[in-house]
Amino acid sequence: MIGRIFGWGSDRSASELPVERGPLGVAIGGGIDIDTLSLQANLAGAETAMPVPPGGMLIVAAYGEARLDAGMILSRYYDADNTILQVLSASAAPGDDLLDVSLYRPWDSVVPAGPADWARWRGSSGLIGQSRYDADGLLFDRFWGDGAGRADLVEFVETVDDGERRREIHQSCMLYARPLGQDREMLLINIERDLAGGASREGGSVEFIIGYGLMAADIRRL
Repeated sequence: MIGRIFGWGSDRSASELPVERGPLGVAIGGGIDIDTLSLQANLAGAETAMPVPPGGMLIVAAYGEARLDAGMILSRYYDADNTILQVLSASAAPGDDLLDVSLYRPWDSVVPAGPADWARWRGSSGLIGQSRYDADGLLFDRFWGDGAGRADLVEFVETVDDGERRREIHQSCMLYARPLGQDREMLLINIERDLAGGASREGGSVEFIIGYGLMAADIRRL
């Protein structure tokens, strides 16, 4: 996960004025209250891939931002355990309307051994981008892309800032989902590459991240 690149939790100067970041206007070290009661009710009795996030306060250890297209910016608030509160907005300016809100947590990670192993994941016939992904018996259908054949991965560069350092992280990803209870469980498969680091051209690792949708009313800045 991206947190390994930074190593969250280093000391910062208390004299620095906090910078409000993203549509929630939360500074590094600031808090976001997340209410998952409705989510837990919708998933009651369902067998989730991992425990449903309990909600409560998320302390922001880093903030990431990426432009997806002319009218959509992705903002990510990371805590020290790599939980990600992800929001989409038109400009990412503090107070901007939240178009989509989701909460993700890391589930698994794979470091391919070499080019042949990378091709198995992201090659022209690779696992990522196929219409269905079997995660140890849990079947997820592709959420992005049309048709039965393999879809191209979505690619963007996320600028991640922990208040001391900024990194440009190239990401190639595909979103999958499966119906669960009265909601759905999402699986984001993401290949991360630090553009300033020594990661190979293919990437540094394949990350598997489980997520759930939230309502804008479920989160608030503290």
